[in-house]
Amino acid sequence: MAPATSSLSSSASQRHVGFIRRTQAPKLRHPSPEAEAAVEKYRTMMEIMAKARYVVLERDSYNDLSCEQCGSGDLPEELLLCDKCDKGFHMKCVRPIVVRIPIGSWLCPKCSGQKKKRVGSFSQKKIFDFFGIQADKTSSQGSRKRRKRSGPQIVQKKKRRLLPFVPSGDPAQRLKQMGSLASALTALNIEYSDHITYLPSMAPRSANEASLESGGMQNLTKEDTETMEHCKAMSKRGECPPFVVVFDSCEGYTVEADGPIKDMTFIAEYTGDVDYLKKRERDDCDSIMTLLSASEPADSLVICADKRGNISRFISGINNHTREGKKKLNCKCIRYSVNGESRVFLVATRDIAKGERLYYDYNGYEDEYPTHHFV
Repeated sequence: MAPATSSLSSSASQRHVGFIRRTQAPKLRHPSPEAEAAVEKYRTMMEIMAKARYVVLERDSYNDLSCEQCGSGDLPEELLLCDKCDKGFHMKCVRPIVVRIPIGSWLCPKCSGQKKKRVGSFSQKKIFDFFGIQADKTSSQGSRKRRKRSGPQIVQKKKRRLLPFVPSGDPAQRLKQMGSLASALTALNIEYSDHITYLPSMAPRSANEASLESGGMQNLTKEDTETMEHCKAMSKRGECPPFVVVFDSCEGYTVEADGPIKDMTFIAEYTGDVDYLKKRERDDCDSIMTLLSASEPADSLVICADKRGNISRFISGINNHTREGKKKLNCKCIRYSVNGESRVFLVATRDIAKGERLYYDYNGYEDEYPTHHFV
């Protein structure tokens, strides 16, 4: 039997060791790399939602769906569903009006967060830089003399010729006109271009052969070619056509005459990037113009003004389904063969008064564009 003293000593020793352990600071264990990786995987809900992709979850039934703007459930075939909030909106109730059912995803104005971009005023230098204008006083005076000589051109009975536009005489007014166009293009992140563009990833210039047009294409006469080139030269000098771009809450950006325009006046060339129609068949771009309607559909070309363009992309279309809409028609879109290539020009079809909005028929060649919601 062990002596009592030995037992007491052992007990005291154990208490002493225990006391020492209690006074030592606990050692921090470094987490393993696997544990650290697991911690990093956790994100806040806001971080997750900011990067998460939208997923459309269909309801069991949309029979009770109504428009959030007008409250009506009528015309269900014209109700658009927001891919984020899953609420319904009539195409005609959205501002600006949605003229056709989007091919891809669609977000309502509230969910998209896309408000009309505020663009500050442009100084003269900024306007000149934006349009690539070279200030030249002598050229301006010379152009006024040339306009006097070209002004008396009268529309002949047998053959109607194009007339050059007459720029506003006041330089300040011209700056205001160019400033309105620069603001509209900037708000839509569109680069100004007064000629059609051929990009490596799209249709090459060699594809633009006017001879491929189904039914043939009219040639631009020598006189009309000179008129077109004269108008282009005036624009390069800052002597722009007398138009202003005005934003309408219902129609979006529109073009108004800032001075009287005569019948058969050259307004502008429709510009943008040239591409094959087959590549744009499922494109939501609302500014696509037919450049070449070939006998072989694979050869047909279009002008896409979603990245580059000029004032022509803002000219409104008429409502083909109402008398009031057809009465607004005051210009037309014409395709010409210029040096063997197809070009698209907008020309006035009657006298246009100052303050009048410009309209042409979007379905002048093909009845493909839905205009029943147009004002």
